[in-house]
Amino acid sequence: MDVLRPAIVNINGRMYRRNMIKEEQYDEEEEEEDVSYMGPPESEDLEVDESCDTTSIEQTDKGYRCAIDVPSVLYKYIIGKKGETRKRLESDTKTSINIPKPGVEGQIVITGSHKAAVSSAVTRVDVLVESFRKKQPFTHFLSFPLNDPKIQEGFLSFKDEVLQQCSQDHGVDGSIFQNPAKLHMTIGTLALLNDTEVRKACEHLQECQNFIRDITEGKPLKLEVTGIEYMNDDPAMVDVLYAKVNLKDKSDKLQVIADRLVEHFVSAGLMVREWDRVKLHATVMNTLFRKDSTVEDTGGPRRQAMSEREAFDAKNILKKCGAYRFGEFELNAVLLSQRYSTDCSGYYTSAGSTNFS
Repeated sequence: MDVLRPAIVNINGRMYRRNMIKEEQYDEEEEEEDVSYMGPPESEDLEVDESCDTTSIEQTDKGYRCAIDVPSVLYKYIIGKKGETRKRLESDTKTSINIPKPGVEGQIVITGSHKAAVSSAVTRVDVLVESFRKKQPFTHFLSFPLNDPKIQEGFLSFKDEVLQQCSQDHGVDGSIFQNPAKLHMTIGTLALLNDTEVRKACEHLQECQNFIRDITEGKPLKLEVTGIEYMNDDPAMVDVLYAKVNLKDKSDKLQVIADRLVEHFVSAGLMVREWDRVKLHATVMNTLFRKDSTVEDTGGPRRQAMSEREAFDAKNILKKCGAYRFGEFELNAVLLSQRYSTDCSGYYTSAGSTNFS
């Protein structure tokens, strides 16, 4: 990190500078992130507002108290090695920070003699939580399921044809094909760290139903899956080959729904925006599957490094199957799918859903 240009974190409309402190504090993290308050955006020499934007500070007989909802998997980042992070926070802010036992979901309770001190401690805990939350692997993703029987049948025929005609090409073998029961398009990924956050995401998905039905006019969308394309610039060195999905009426309704969903979930703080627009695609071949067939292709930020993947030569596949027709079907739902899971149909277990009709 450039010490003259430290990373800035925006939390609840306030800007914080993220400083890196070298401490062998966690097994999986080499650095602990500390933060220094920088005041509201575009302002200088302003004191921290005593009130907290997202939490309530209560006055008690002994001073002030604030309870914060924090997933249990993040407790260790606030405690630190041998409790050093919590001790430093308590010392710097003159507060007491009570954290539930590891693995027990609950609230972190901050108490102190002065409201400003409690507010300062809450802010610093919020920044730590926000920083380390971004490092958690995603647990769920919003998806459009493409596991219609007709599409699965078309996919299996495509797989057979590729293996019959192109298996001699570099890197092409049966291990890199998608599981037909899990064919899908990913809209965006989410790291939901406890049951409360999963319920919150389900509630937000339900809130999207009205605008989705406005777009679909309360009817399923008729889709056709035809043609294949590759992700990178060199067809001889491909990692992801995907099928193209379009509406039969040639409209952009599916793209609009996907972009609106991402906008909603980003605004709710449940998703991180990666691109200006969602790149809708249905992966049919992915070199990630070569080593682990359970890996989800999501296009998310935590993808395997390219150097660890063995690319395949897709020139003949594109030449012989470039306009391959997988089939048509009606899409009627968007799902909140759970990573590394399988339901009775073979698709991902759904934590929530909303229908188009």
